[in-house]
Amino acid sequence: MTKTQRLCPVTSTQIALVQRLLGGKWKLVILWRLSEGIKRFGVLQKQLPNISQPILTHQLRELERDKLIHREVYNELPLRVEYSLTSIGENIVPVLVSVFSWINNYNTSIQALADELAAGKDSAPIIQSCHCGDYCICGDKCDCDSTEK
Repeated sequence: MTKTQRLCPVTSTQIALVQRLLGGKWKLVILWRLSEGIKRFGVLQKQLPNISQPILTHQLRELERDKLIHREVYNELPLRVEYSLTSIGENIVPVLVSVFSWINNYNTSIQALADELAAGKDSAPIIQSCHCGDYCICGDKCDCDSTEK
């Protein structure tokens, strides 16, 4: 096969760029929250209770560096900082909608497998479920950190 013949238009360099831009544990969720509108740091932190302040700061700085979000600092006391999506960042919203739609379908499929397993119809791997609604086929515990009531 010559270099001009390609089976796939996506190169490993492009995939690596996607991983760098969106690869942080919290980046997709941060972008989703900012797709809802302008947010202050404290609001983002409340909407993402399992993220530490240093990690949130780091992820926001990376997203700003990559021009996906805009950071607006107001010269007032107390200091007010707001975050919003840039026009480049807004272009990811349809992708996020697709990804979250896919994950909902995935969770439905996993639940169906769990139901089949419970009914003894399949020899599928053991599927762990959590009260938060997440499912795992690897046996790891959910990291939702929420407490049962």
